[in-house]
Amino acid sequence: MYRLTDRRKAFTLIELLVVIAIIAILIALLVPAVQKVREAAARTQCINNLKNIGLALHGFHDVSKRLPPGCATDIPPFGISGGGHGSSWKVYILPQIEQGALFSKWQFTGGSGWENVNNTNSVHQVTIPVYRCPSSNLPEFHPNNCAQNGTSQQMFSCYTGISGSTNMGYTDTTNGANTCCNGGDGTVSGGGILFPLSKVKMTEISDGTSNTIIVGEQSAHLRDTAGRPVTGPYGAITSQGPHGWIMGTNSTTPPPAGQNRSMNCTTVRYSINQIGLATNSGGTTDNAGSNVPLSSNHSGGANMLFADGTVRFWPNSTPALTLAFACTRNDNQSFTDP
Repeated sequence: MYRLTDRRKAFTLIELLVVIAIIAILIALLVPAVQKVREAAARTQCINNLKNIGLALHGFHDVSKRLPPGCATDIPPFGISGGGHGSSWKVYILPQIEQGALFSKWQFTGGSGWENVNNTNSVHQVTIPVYRCPSSNLPEFHPNNCAQNGTSQQMFSCYTGISGSTNMGYTDTTNGANTCCNGGDGTVSGGGILFPLSKVKMTEISDGTSNTIIVGEQSAHLRDTAGRPVTGPYGAITSQGPHGWIMGTNSTTPPPAGQNRSMNCTTVRYSINQIGLATNSGGTTDNAGSNVPLSSNHSGGANMLFADGTVRFWPNSTPALTLAFACTRNDNQSFTDP
C-alpha cells in the first residue's frame, strides 16, 4: 500500500513561475541569436549572388571581348534595329547565369526592354534568384508600366550597374529640385563601367579592376527623414524604375553627350543608404531618375561587386569621395577601403 508520505510532490506555484521565467529568458536570448544567424546567412547569399554576377560579367567579356552595356537601345551592336528603350545589362548576361533558355527567346528589336510583348511576357512573374538579395524588403513583383503590355509583372531586382559618380548631394536645377527620385533624368555619368551604351573592356579600367565598383546593391526602400519607406505610384523606387529589370535606355549617344534616362544603372551621387531624398506626399512620380542611392537591409551598409569579381561590404559611413573614386574607372585616384 502507498502511504501519503510516498506520494511524489508536485511543483509549487513559485517553482512553476521560476521555470517559466527561466524559459522566457532563454527564448529572449535565443531569438536575437537566431535573427543574427539568419541575417548572416542572407548576407552570405547576397555576396554569393554578386560573385555569380561578377563571373557572368567576366564570361560575357570573354565571349564579346567587352563588357555589356549598362543599358542599351536597340541599334547595332546592341540590337537589330529600331531604337527605343532597349535592354539592360541584366538581360545581356542571362546565358552566363544559367538563363540561356530565357535569353534564346529574346528579341532585340525596337523597344526590347519595354514595349516588346514577347519579352515582357517571357519575364512575367519570373524570379531569377541571383538578382534578389534574401534580405530585401522590396516586393518580389510589380506591375510593369509598359505601353504595350501593362499586365506583365516583373520581379524587383536588387542590384544595379554603376555608371560612374558625380558631385555628391548637390541640386540639379535643370531637372527638378530632387533628381534622385522625382522623375527627372538626373545626372548620368559615363565615368564608370556600366553606363548607357557602354562597351568597356577590362584593359580600359585604368584604376584597376580591384579598385573599381561595377555593380552595387540596391535592395531596400528609399526612406524619408523620419526613416519611413518611400514609394511611388508604381511601388518601390529603385534605378530599374517602374518598367522592370529588363529596361535599358532610348538614348543613341553615350554620356556625357547623351543625358537620357538610364534604367538599371545608377550614377552615384549620394551616400550609401542615405535617407531624406524623397517623401510620400507628392515627392515621387513614376520614374526614379538616374541617381538613386545604393542601399540594403543588411545592418550598417551594403555589398559592392568590384570589377575583379571580389565583393566587399562597405558601411554607411563610407566617405562620399571614397565612394565616388571607387565608382570611376579612370580618375587615377587612390582610396582606402572604409
